[in-house]
Amino acid sequence: MSTANDANTIGARKDIVKEGQGSFSNPAMVANYADETPRKVPGLADLHRMAMLLLSERAQQAAHILVVGAGGGMELKAMAEAQRKWVFTGVDPSAAMLDLARRNIEPFNDRIELIEGTADAAPSGSFDGAACLLTLHFLDKRERLLTLKDIHRRLKPNARLVVAHHSAPSGNAERWLARSVAFADRTSVDWEKAKATAVEMARLPLLSVAEEEVLLGEAGFSDVELFYAAFSFRGWVATASSA
Repeated sequence: MSTANDANTIGARKDIVKEGQGSFSNPAMVANYADETPRKVPGLADLHRMAMLLLSERAQQAAHILVVGAGGGMELKAMAEAQRKWVFTGVDPSAAMLDLARRNIEPFNDRIELIEGTADAAPSGSFDGAACLLTLHFLDKRERLLTLKDIHRRLKPNARLVVAHHSAPSGNAERWLARSVAFADRTSVDWEKAKATAVEMARLPLLSVAEEEVLLGEAGFSDVELFYAAFSFRGWVATASSA
C-alpha cells in the first residue's frame, strides 16, 4: 500500500527527471527529434539492432520487454519490427515525447503499452528484458541508481538489461562531447563551436566508464560488458542477478 510519503517521494523523483529532461517539453525539439537523433548518435539504427540481439539471447520467444525512456518510440519501433512476437511496455516522463512515440509505433499499437512516468511507474510484473537508451545521462548518480534498481526489481532473474548514453571516457567529458558535437554537424567542421557546445553539455551528470559499471553492480546487475562505443557514447549489457 502506498503512503503519503511514498507519493511525495515518487513526485519528487518525477520532478528531478523532468528537470533533467527539460528540453523534451520544447515543441521544436520534439518535432525534430526523429530527424536529429540519428544524426547525433553514431550508428543509431545499428545500436537499436544490437540492443534487440542482446536481449534476444535470453528472451527468445514471446517476450515482454520494458523500455525506459521510450519517448520518441524509435527503439520500440525497431525492436517491434525485428521481433514479431515480443510485446513492450514503454515509460517516459514527457507527455510530448510519448505522443511522438505513439505516431511512430502506430503499426504496432496492439503490442506496445506506453505509460507516462519514470521506471517506477512500470508494472511490477516480471519482464523478460529491458532497454534504457539515451536516457540515464540526464540523471544524477543517486537518481540513476534508483532507476536501475527499479528496473532490476521488474526483471526476471537472469534477464538482460541494455543501456547506452553519454559517458565520460577517461574522465574527460568535454573532449569527448566535443567530438560527438562535431560528428553531428554535417555542414562543416567547426571545433570552436563544438568545444563551446561541449562545455554546456558537460553540465550533464556524466559518469566515468568505471563509475557506470560499479553503479550497475550496486543496482543488482552482474556480467556487465561494454558493447558499444562511439565518441562520448557508451553502451553496456548486464544481467539481472537473482534476489
